[in-house]
Amino acid sequence: MSKYLIILNPISGRGSGLQHKNQIEDFFKSNNLDFDLILTEKPGHALELAKNAVAQGFDIIVAGGGDGTCNEVLNGIITGNSNSNHKSKMGVIPVGRGNDFAFSMGIPTDFDEACRHFIEPTFKSIDVGKVTGGFFPDGRYFGNGVGIGFDAVVGFEALKLKFLTGFPSYVVAALKTIFLYYKAPQLQVDLDDEQIIDRFLMVSVMNGIRMGGGFYMAPKSDPTDGKFSLCVVNELGKFATFPMILKFMKGTQEGDPMVRMLTSKKIIVTAINGSIPSHADGETVCVEGSSIEIQIIPGAVELVV
Repeated sequence: MSKYLIILNPISGRGSGLQHKNQIEDFFKSNNLDFDLILTEKPGHALELAKNAVAQGFDIIVAGGGDGTCNEVLNGIITGNSNSNHKSKMGVIPVGRGNDFAFSMGIPTDFDEACRHFIEPTFKSIDVGKVTGGFFPDGRYFGNGVGIGFDAVVGFEALKLKFLTGFPSYVVAALKTIFLYYKAPQLQVDLDDEQIIDRFLMVSVMNGIRMGGGFYMAPKSDPTDGKFSLCVVNELGKFATFPMILKFMKGTQEGDPMVRMLTSKKIIVTAINGSIPSHADGETVCVEGSSIEIQIIPGAVELVV
């Protein structure tokens, strides 16, 4: 029988994590699953708990929370697995705001349905990205994607909105960002087989398909194909940005003359003029960075799906 550790973030989803604690415990007990549950207490705690759980021999480490919690647990598992003969797998109970990682990996975002998958778990190996630069000179792993430029600023602004949660907070933040971030920096983007230089409003490097709870940055992305899907958007005027946002909400931006959809295993983004605001799975990488490097690690983690 698999041994589970559930790492639950009580403040994820504006308190949704704590609200689901008793339901999670009741579900695992009623199905005779061997589990421990620990509540996180501070930023970075889930990462340490996951890393320690690998050393303690837990078979499946479950992130109970949103994208931030998933990112920390992912980093803890990869770090722990690299230093141990025991290899832990990852599960997700999505009780956060956006739940983009869960959605992109094919994990049900419905609470009850997500839990049922732990009764007789099936797994798939997924690729993981690593971004180096900014606040993470030694690198930070991510499962869903890295946002550079406009969508990073949208994420920063969404965190400031105390009266909204989930997708509506990102929509409001996106409308606000139109007036804050319309002068695109000149960037050099080095890919496996080409280099592009232009003023880019946004560079999204995706392992998953969605960010911000409902913006489909790379609808055709496959987290098992060993490469990133990129969505690169050239500088737009203020009044052209809003119609572009609507396209991303539907995932219909491919074919727009201002959008390029690309693939690459390694990406280096360098600011020639201006700077690089960026995030990885919602975690801030840099606010005004000069260069970041992103690479794929094929099949890095086994995930309950």
